[in-house]
Amino acid sequence: MNLFWTVSLFWIAAVVCIALALAFVLPTLLRARTVAGKAVRRDVNIAVYRDQMKEIEADRSNGLISEAQFQTAKLELEARLADDALTLDESPEPSHVGSRKLGYTLGAVLPVAAFGLYFWLGNPTSLIAIADAQSGPAQPAMTAAPGEHDFTKLIQKIEEKTQAYPDDGEAWTMLAKTYAAIERWPEALQAFEKAIKLLPQDASVLSGYAEALAITNNRVLTGRPMEWVRKALEIDPEDMKGLELAGINAHQEKNFAQAGNYFKRLHLLLPPESPYAQDILAAQKEAERLAQTGMTGLGNPANPPPADDKTASVAPGAAIMGSIDIAPALKSRLADTDVLFLFARTGQGGPPVAAIRASASQLPLEFELDDSTAMNPGNTLSQHKQVMLVARVSKSGNPMAQPGDLEGTVANVKVGATGVKIMIDQTRP
Repeated sequence: MNLFWTVSLFWIAAVVCIALALAFVLPTLLRARTVAGKAVRRDVNIAVYRDQMKEIEADRSNGLISEAQFQTAKLELEARLADDALTLDESPEPSHVGSRKLGYTLGAVLPVAAFGLYFWLGNPTSLIAIADAQSGPAQPAMTAAPGEHDFTKLIQKIEEKTQAYPDDGEAWTMLAKTYAAIERWPEALQAFEKAIKLLPQDASVLSGYAEALAITNNRVLTGRPMEWVRKALEIDPEDMKGLELAGINAHQEKNFAQAGNYFKRLHLLLPPESPYAQDILAAQKEAERLAQTGMTGLGNPANPPPADDKTASVAPGAAIMGSIDIAPALKSRLADTDVLFLFARTGQGGPPVAAIRASASQLPLEFELDDSTAMNPGNTLSQHKQVMLVARVSKSGNPMAQPGDLEGTVANVKVGATGVKIMIDQTRP
């Protein structure tokens, strides 16, 4: 959804909410309600008289009273009924309980007050930031320019706010995170430095600052970035950016048990079906596996297990074979330290059921996925009919997706297929 429709839907929803609030309040105030107690009592009396009339008619029919007694009782009832009716008709005019003046005043003041308070106490620019953050990065490369233009307008607005209110830590935080969203890391670092002085106890600011420090330092987390990560987690043990960075750092230092713990804590905070949660789960499973086996990576297709061991653990026909290559336009972005991962996932963004790891320098690479490459022994490739294959060149060496990683995907691959070709031709935003 683009920025225009996101903002428009927000204001439409706000107007509808105010209209609903007024719909509950105004009818009561504008309606001239009457004191209906006497009218209700009259209706009750009429019903009572009618019942009494039926009773005396029944007594006459049963021979309990004579015709003369019946006529006398009837006249008496009619006289009492007429007397009550005349008395009630002479009651005062209905008194108005609702106040039309108050209703009109609320109808005019309530919407103005609601929007006024929002613009005074709220942060209208955050709506634009969220809309851009959701729509901008997900746009394909062909539409990147308009997205950057939208972010430029947003940055200008936030910069104006930071100039007008230089002590507004929230504004500096918004500016820093907006720069980070479009990967302008030097500017993000400067904005985070301002925000961290104003909000030293905000864990998200501290972990955001740590990320900017690491990325501007060749993505090295050790040293000062991890000092800020530890401070962030001391303030808020559930700070998601802090847990992510701590897990990545532990994995890079081959402290796989600690990395698995960080990723597990982070995964518990995420919507289970989200692609990000699935990436974190994959990183957790790999770290736990490495911690148990002492391996330095996922199964390497260049060093497959012995044939005897493999045939004992692989179901017949439960394999996918093919090759991975990288688009010519992206070859220049490969580095010797880059790591290649191949995941077999169940559906769009589903959990990985098999994975292998290799050096990106081995591209183009022939691969084979089967039950021996399962991430979880209880969820193997042979238990599924088709999967989605994701090949990823990781700059950090971590299986969890990061901005700048190179990817290629092939959907709806049948288990047992051969000759599958995966082309790495995309860059993660």
